[in-house]
Amino acid sequence: MVKVIALVLFLIFLFLSLIHFYWAFGGKWGTEGVYPTPDDKTPPRNPGMIATVLVAIALFGFGIFYLIKVDILSIQLSPGINKYGLWVLMTIFTLRAIGDFKYIGFFKKIKNTKFGQNDTKYFAPLCLIIGILTLLVAVLT
Repeated sequence: MVKVIALVLFLIFLFLSLIHFYWAFGGKWGTEGVYPTPDDKTPPRNPGMIATVLVAIALFGFGIFYLIKVDILSIQLSPGINKYGLWVLMTIFTLRAIGDFKYIGFFKKIKNTKFGQNDTKYFAPLCLIIGILTLLVAVLT
């Protein structure tokens, strides 16, 4: 069961990573409403190619980490990452789901922007699901 959960998490992170690589190299599909803004009239800040590639690499690394933790991949990790990595990921994604109480998360105040609507429907629930599934992997391994 835990290997299936880890594989699902890997596939989620692989998909997210590939989308970020696509965006980094000029892709436009799916870019509307992915950056928080105070209103729909304010243009979003584009994070740029380097930042987007770094996010893509990090997301892919997160996915690989789950495969390592359930012994699908055999790669030696440092003791700290091996011991606390899942808890760190669970915390990051759970906090992202909760949000900053202004632009992102379930408890945001600015909800009527394109990003706010996407965050409520897709981004925050996905982060919560990732947090819960990560907790399951942590407890079951």
